[in-house]
Amino acid sequence: MAYTYAGHTHQKIKPLIVIETTILCIAGYLGLYIASFADSFDDFSTLQVHLSNVLIFVAFSQLSLLAVGLYELRLRESIRGVVRRILVSIGIAYFLHDGVLLNLFPSLEVNNYFIPSAAVVGIVSLSIFRFVIMENEWFGFSRKDVLIIGAGERASIIEKRMRRKADRRGINLVGFVPLVGDKFNGIQNETIINLEVQEELEKFVLENDIQEIVIACDERRDALPLQALFNFKIRGVEITDILDFIERETGQVAVNLIYPSWVIYSNGFRTTNHLRESLDYLFNAFIAVFVFVFACPFMLITAILIYLEDGRKTGASVFYKQERVGLDGRVFKIIKFRSMRPDAEKGGAQFAQKNDDRTTKIGGFLRKYRIDELPQLFNVFKGEMGFVGPRPERPQFVTEFIKQIPYYNQRHNVKPGLTGWAQLKYPYGSSSEDTIEKLKFDLYYIKHRSILFDLLILLRTVEVILFGKGR
Repeated sequence: MAYTYAGHTHQKIKPLIVIETTILCIAGYLGLYIASFADSFDDFSTLQVHLSNVLIFVAFSQLSLLAVGLYELRLRESIRGVVRRILVSIGIAYFLHDGVLLNLFPSLEVNNYFIPSAAVVGIVSLSIFRFVIMENEWFGFSRKDVLIIGAGERASIIEKRMRRKADRRGINLVGFVPLVGDKFNGIQNETIINLEVQEELEKFVLENDIQEIVIACDERRDALPLQALFNFKIRGVEITDILDFIERETGQVAVNLIYPSWVIYSNGFRTTNHLRESLDYLFNAFIAVFVFVFACPFMLITAILIYLEDGRKTGASVFYKQERVGLDGRVFKIIKFRSMRPDAEKGGAQFAQKNDDRTTKIGGFLRKYRIDELPQLFNVFKGEMGFVGPRPERPQFVTEFIKQIPYYNQRHNVKPGLTGWAQLKYPYGSSSEDTIEKLKFDLYYIKHRSILFDLLILLRTVEVILFGKGR
């Protein structure tokens, strides 16, 4: 089976250069137009000099864009990185035009406001254009060709986890290459590329301009073409383990694939962000004070409504306290508004369900909009919880999960939170299978936690609350 991606690079780049040259020309003319408001051109030069300056600005800008690698299809930058390169490029063009050329040839000077105006318009317009093409993966930017080495059970995780087009944003799965030792019937609906791996793999990768190779075979010993992989690495082809690939593309750690050496050589599940650790309590306490001041009236109304619905009849408290497992396995009592009947657990501890029939009338509303979680602000003040982190589980469940689920205890490396990555990405769990899926997201959060990640989760949680998309 043959693919012919190679040789198409220049075909993709040519129209991009033409479009961006046109954008820069328009930016140059807009720069002249803006500059005309500051000072009349009549006293400076002829139309020929105006056109010369626009062309010079465009030429310097394009040379700078080429110099900083913005026309390299292998460029794997975020939009922030691309904008930085655009700023550098236009900055270089500004210096060459205004600082060098006009000093050498003063007769070319048009207007002091022309180059700054053209530079600003150029930066803004190019940044917007690059954002659009990166979001839509036009011209091959932000999209790389990926080859999977392996077509057995481990490789099938990629097929199962990344079925939708949205799951493959930024990548093109060229195909799966079976190796000796792969378990039968792993890949069902993807392209299988049958190669004599030791002899043909290197030629295939180079001919088809593969940018990343994912190692996903079931048996690595004596099966991997190590010399070819070494050569790829030297040539700049990215070599990625399946665990790291799944983590990067799906936002979860595949606990069912973890092997000891991966934990040893990765950064593990302990944070290395010491600044964040030292500021953790202050960060959470500050947000808790802000939320409490805003939410205090709603909390008072909620307490009254719970009391009126069944509290005055049964004598049950409007609050609900329950033991949960927190940081380093320490047990604490979580505080919530009571959303269930007083006898909800007369048969023993149970998982919360999405449409739980044990909830009261007001309780269903409280859960949907997360209002029942507000008293946990007091747990935050006490330092038992943070705003963001894995949701704390009950000791009865934790004891069983640690026995059944590998690496489950690692989620206690951080404080539990009112909201978390798993809560945003996965619905209420009611089984061990659901717990494993949520653990994958929890471990991803623990590995990648940062203040910016926490803020992202908080913002998305606000969206969930406002639009009633309660998990």
